[in-house]
Amino acid sequence: MAHLGDTDGGVYRLYPDGALKPVLLDIDNAPLPPTNYVHVDDLGRIWATVSTRKQPRSLGYRSDCNDGFVVLLDGSGARVVADGLGYTNECLIHPTTRQLFVNETFARRTLRFDVADNGKLGNKMVVATYGHGTYPDGLCFDTEGGFWITSIVSNRLIRVDANGRQTVVLEDVDRDQLDHVEAAYLAGTMGRPHLDRTFGRVLGNISSAAFGGTKLRTLYLGCLLGSSLATAESPVQGAEPFHWHWDPFQVEGEAP
Repeated sequence: MAHLGDTDGGVYRLYPDGALKPVLLDIDNAPLPPTNYVHVDDLGRIWATVSTRKQPRSLGYRSDCNDGFVVLLDGSGARVVADGLGYTNECLIHPTTRQLFVNETFARRTLRFDVADNGKLGNKMVVATYGHGTYPDGLCFDTEGGFWITSIVSNRLIRVDANGRQTVVLEDVDRDQLDHVEAAYLAGTMGRPHLDRTFGRVLGNISSAAFGGTKLRTLYLGCLLGSSLATAESPVQGAEPFHWHWDPFQVEGEAP
């Protein structure tokens, strides 16, 4: 679990009996800032993102914000492996290519890194950039070489295929209200009020997506302002997440 506090962050593990244990609270001899997302890959490595060092975080809702970073925790300890990112959000290791994909919400793009055996990142590449009203947050993969992103505010679900072509699969937003938020973003005045309200009829600020179901063709959508999970059927099959094959009672520190 990533702790996205007002002033502090960290990574915690929640056990089946309800016990909560800190896993990572400090980096480079300093407390972790509010921590946005955590991902554990099939090697047991923990990847976590910090969106911005600015406080309050809303000061990072800018196109020129570039103080986000990615932390890796493995057998060699914890270290920053990517820095200078534009409001770092969800990050995932691709199940086939073994590359790390990272969403930059307010830089409005998705990055891809090659990952060395020691966890070092290289060959940084922008694999998608997004336009008017798209602020990428959630991320997941399908089995046909595509990836899916969710956009807060605009309640968009977008698929990016293996050739980089983007398809808006669904959208639930009032266009006039979206234009108002977009104007604030371009003017550098976007703040919490623009995220703390819903602009859709059904979806309450969609922030995450995950494939599930017996055939992995159901998308489960999480919303920042929602009180339930929405679902949508997918035309392509999702990729199995690593944690489907974990032993939930494994000894901590051992690879799944």
